[in-house]
Amino acid sequence: IAAASLVLVLVALSSTFTKYVPKSGQRIPQSLSRGWGDQLNWARTYEEALSMSRSRNKPLMVLFHLEDCSHSLKKVFARNDEIQRILDEDFVVLNLMQETADENLSPDGKYVPRIIFVDTSMRVRDDIVGPYSNRLYAYEPKDMKHLLDNMNKAKKLLKFSISS
Repeated sequence: IAAASLVLVLVALSSTFTKYVPKSGQRIPQSLSRGWGDQLNWARTYEEALSMSRSRNKPLMVLFHLEDCSHSLKKVFARNDEIQRILDEDFVVLNLMQETADENLSPDGKYVPRIIFVDTSMRVRDDIVGPYSNRLYAYEPKDMKHLLDNMNKAKKLLKFSISS
């Protein structure tokens, strides 16, 4: 009985510490992830991401950051299974270490890190903001719940715009 209990405890613990694996199975990690979610399919360019968003009917999440993110945001983001699952299933994702020509992607300035959502009509959703009034699209490691709420808001706005 003790051995069976130990096995159950080990199974429970291992499932607690497993990383999100996409429904399609383990994917080869991409260099495009830059550590933000190796199992996600990241777009290469903003133009490609916009095209993928329209063709797949999924909102786009654009993450602006530096190569060496000074915050531990990258680690928290990559380890959050719920964020990784929702991004994999419901979003097109792009991470950029440089600005784009589209000034709409910097509605309140060009700071990093910042996360911007774009709907399938290619409209930058400047109404989906983070928790800071001085950096509207910034998130810190403690803000993952706020980011998840905003991801769900972006999904709902897409469903609303399709049905109207």
